[in-house]
Amino acid sequence: MKTIATLLAALLALGTAAGASAQTLDRIRSTGVVTLGVRDSSLPMSYVLGTNQAVGFQVDICQQIVASIKKRLNLPRVEVRYQVVTSQNRVPLVKNGTVDLECGSTTNNQARQQEVAFALTTYIEEVRMAVRAASNIRSIKDLEGKTVVATTGTTSVQHLRRNSRATGLKINEILGKDHAESFLILESGKADAWVIDAGLLNASIANSRNPADFAVVGEVLNTEPLAIMMSKDDAPLKALADETIREMMRFGEMKTLWNKWYSQPIPPRNVRLNMEPPAALQQLWQNPNDLPMESYAAAK
Repeated sequence: MKTIATLLAALLALGTAAGASAQTLDRIRSTGVVTLGVRDSSLPMSYVLGTNQAVGFQVDICQQIVASIKKRLNLPRVEVRYQVVTSQNRVPLVKNGTVDLECGSTTNNQARQQEVAFALTTYIEEVRMAVRAASNIRSIKDLEGKTVVATTGTTSVQHLRRNSRATGLKINEILGKDHAESFLILESGKADAWVIDAGLLNASIANSRNPADFAVVGEVLNTEPLAIMMSKDDAPLKALADETIREMMRFGEMKTLWNKWYSQPIPPRNVRLNMEPPAALQQLWQNPNDLPMESYAAAK
C-alpha cells in the first residue's frame, strides 16, 4: 500500500507540475491574448512611440515568438497587449502572470533566475558610462568626488558600488526612476556621469538634442547577457521561445534585426546609431546559450 501511495503521490506531483508549467500557453489558448512587457525608454531595445506603439530590437523578437505561439496553438489570431514595465516592477509582473513575455533590456543573472526564467540570450552588453564630452572624465578613477546617476532597479547600480568599494573612490550616487530621467539628470548637469549598458548610452545620446555634447567613456564595468524574461518553470513556453530565437540566429534574422535597429535610422528622430554587433554577440549567434551574467565574469 505504501508503494502505491508513493506512486500516486509522485504522479500527482508530476501532474501538478505539468499543469503549472503549461499554464501560460493554456491561458493564451483560452483567451487569445498575449501580454508583452515593454519599456518606455530603453532605446533601441524596447520603447514606446506615441501612446501605445511599442517598438525595438527586443520587441521584434517577442513578436516572432508570438507568431510561433499562434502557429503552435493553431489560433486564427492572437491579440497582443502591451504592459509598460519598469526596472523595479518587471520581475513581480512576470511572476504574478500580468506579463507573459518581458521584452525589455533585462540582464539574466543568478539572483533573478530564482524568481523567473530567461529565454536564450539575445544581446550581450557592456556596462560603461556616459559623460559630457567637455569634462575631464575618461576613466572610473576620474570619478573621485563626482556625482553619478544610475537607473533604479538596474544591475549597473551594483557594479558601480562594487567598483567604488574596490578602488576606494568617494562617489555621490543619485538614482533616476527610469532611463529617460537618468539621461535628463546627466544632460542637466546634476550628475557628472551615467552608468548603464553601452548600447543604451549610445542610443540616448544619439537621440538627444545635442549628441556631440556627450561621450561614452571608461572601462567596461561588466559584461551582461540580456534576455526575454518569462514565468519560472514554464518549460513549454521557454522551449518555444528558445526554438524561435535559435531559428532566427540560424537563418540570419538576428543580423537583419541588428541592422534595422543599430545601423539604420530609427524613430522617433530617424537617427543612426552606427553600431557594429559586438564580437561576443556574433559568437552567440553561432552558439546560442542562456547562461547568466556570472558565467561571463567567471570566464574572464
